[in-house]
Amino acid sequence: MSVKTYDYLIVGQGLAGTLIGYRLEKAGKSVIYLDDSRQGSASEVAAGIINPITGRKFVKSWRIDELLPVAKELYLELEAYLDASFWFGLPLVRALQHRGDANEWLAKSGIPAYQPYLDDQPELEQIELLTKGAFSYGGVKQSARVDIGALVKTYREQLLTEERYFDLPLNYQQLELGTDYLKYRDLHFRELIFSEGWQGRFNPWFNHLPHRGLKGEVFLAEIEGPPLGCMHKNRLFLVPRPQGDYWIGATSDNDFADDLPTTVGKEWLIRELQALIKVPVRIKEHLAAVRPTVKDRRPLLGRHPEDKRLIIFNGLGTKGASLAPLMSQWLAEHLINGRDIPAEVHIKRFS
Repeated sequence: MSVKTYDYLIVGQGLAGTLIGYRLEKAGKSVIYLDDSRQGSASEVAAGIINPITGRKFVKSWRIDELLPVAKELYLELEAYLDASFWFGLPLVRALQHRGDANEWLAKSGIPAYQPYLDDQPELEQIELLTKGAFSYGGVKQSARVDIGALVKTYREQLLTEERYFDLPLNYQQLELGTDYLKYRDLHFRELIFSEGWQGRFNPWFNHLPHRGLKGEVFLAEIEGPPLGCMHKNRLFLVPRPQGDYWIGATSDNDFADDLPTTVGKEWLIRELQALIKVPVRIKEHLAAVRPTVKDRRPLLGRHPEDKRLIIFNGLGTKGASLAPLMSQWLAEHLINGRDIPAEVHIKRFS
């Protein structure tokens, strides 16, 4: 009896693993997935914010002009494929804390490359009714929220029906790297993609890369009053969800022992909420996860320098919702057609 050999095993079915797997399947490749549900996933906690203008100096996100159309196209395609909703186009209103912020925003608004993304007179929705306000406000156009948790879960449910998802931890020592085969337990495959999130730092083939992690803690909460029709950032992000509640966060901690919620994180979020919100809030859940970050803030794509069958797709960081679609396209084109991976995200930059 012949043994079924798949083209790819993907370790980690978060956003990165899901999107690269989908692209490979579309290209006719056979793909199976290995993930350990007992380990936390940043994809299931993340707000999924796509924000073209970031940072204190209000700069355009890296490659945003390329990222946005690819992201919207892929997420809407997955909505149709899975018969579910993941993409929510929502304007973002940022609090400008002082005149310096307002002047910086105005200056950026005069730059042609920024004009598709900046709004000097945003619609405030119900922001002034719910929050204690700011010096002034700036609007971000073409922003969106992707329900990453729902996307990953819905995709997993389909994989389970097709018996292509295995809820197992990966024991690196039990992975068999034969001369002409790869095997893990009873699974046979030709190539292996690691999309393990922040735990990629423990991978013996790719632990030479500068993996980092940024832990974030968030609340899911109900806010009394009329619902916001936009996302709002004023130290905290307030992100409305279809369920009628809000994603509120996040803390930022690069010195952590695990990916569990902490008392310190909870207390910080409560203080920030009390300083911002002027109506009653009911906290429903306190969640935490670690975002997989990299020293130079760019993703990690590429084949292992010695065993080309081992591949990494990781390090999407805090902007995974916007980065993952284009990065998965680049990696899929490399794996299928041999197209070069751009140097700024190829792991060769750390060789």
